[in-house]
Amino acid sequence: MGFGCMRLPGEKEIIDEKRATRQIRYAIDNGVNYVDTAMPYHQGESEPFLGRALADGYRGRVKLATKLPPWRVETRADMDNLLNAQLRRIGTDQIDYYLIHGLNRKNWENIKPLGALEFLDSAKQDGRIRYAGYSFHGDKDVFKEIVDAYDWDFCQIQYNYLDETNQAGTEGLKYAAAKRLGIVVMEPLLGGYLSMRVPSEIAAIFEQAPIKRSPAEWALRWVWNHPEVTVVLSGMNREEHIEENLRIAGEALPNSLTGAELEIIDQVKRTYKRLMKANCTGCRYCMPCPNGVEIPLCFEAYNNLGLFGDKIGSRIKYILRTGGTAQGGAAYASLCQECGECEEACPQNLPIRELLKEVASEFEDSGFETMVSMVRKFLTGKAAD
Repeated sequence: MGFGCMRLPGEKEIIDEKRATRQIRYAIDNGVNYVDTAMPYHQGESEPFLGRALADGYRGRVKLATKLPPWRVETRADMDNLLNAQLRRIGTDQIDYYLIHGLNRKNWENIKPLGALEFLDSAKQDGRIRYAGYSFHGDKDVFKEIVDAYDWDFCQIQYNYLDETNQAGTEGLKYAAAKRLGIVVMEPLLGGYLSMRVPSEIAAIFEQAPIKRSPAEWALRWVWNHPEVTVVLSGMNREEHIEENLRIAGEALPNSLTGAELEIIDQVKRTYKRLMKANCTGCRYCMPCPNGVEIPLCFEAYNNLGLFGDKIGSRIKYILRTGGTAQGGAAYASLCQECGECEEACPQNLPIRELLKEVASEFEDSGFETMVSMVRKFLTGKAAD
């Protein structure tokens, strides 16, 4: 199990440094030896935070992974400058596992001609990085093309029981493993959707199992059941999650799930796919929206409607979180001007503009502004503008 540092504890992307440091060090003390970060995580603060958290001897006890942001690369020199800046930010002289971040066809075709593969060779030779890899959010064809383009040490893919055929998927997993790449799995819980409160239909399916497990344990064991998987990243930010994940990591083995257990997960998968409205992980790569839309919160409310059928509760949550009542200015779906910047950034390749229209149609009817005004007056004593 690896410790993912994209969703550390805190508020509004601001890291609770004392708590996060305790969590990371506790995980390392209990066997975790792979820690993953990236330049944009927590608005640029994840890397320098991690450098401080790995002080007092902890840096030497882990394999550190971070990533080259291809969207910030225009020349070959930019790659060296970015890596050197990351080494300074983290306070280390070597990155153990260095990835080109979030490759898809577009940014692969942009960065490869600039000398990205030669840069990786050079950085390995001079000792700034130990192993070279890439994280991926594209289709299977370009995934295989990238695998075959270089002597990679490893790759990082999104993989969980709802993403067997999405992005690299199971086909890509097996293809990369056959080429002897190490496989790091991100989003094993789909941004928490597979571990949070589950719909009653899904809870009833899990209850059929002779062995009782939490939804998170079912999801993690499903990933670890694949012998091709090397490391599973978990974005742990609560102490009880760390304890649970440590226990599961110590028990889960490849090919250990029975046919009956796999059938239960298949039933869960089919039910989730029927209920979910948007396959959003809440990663916030789409943010900030130039028009102020809180895209992940819009999709969270929309998914809650689909998963739990709670029209009133989902509507109130939508108003509270996007209507300018509890978080400043209005951020609701109908503010979208269809510029498309979010879709270019979305690692899930979601049709965000069309989904936002669905959200607006569902939640923003003729009485929406009246309800926003009423809720704001109740919370603040002031009517909405």
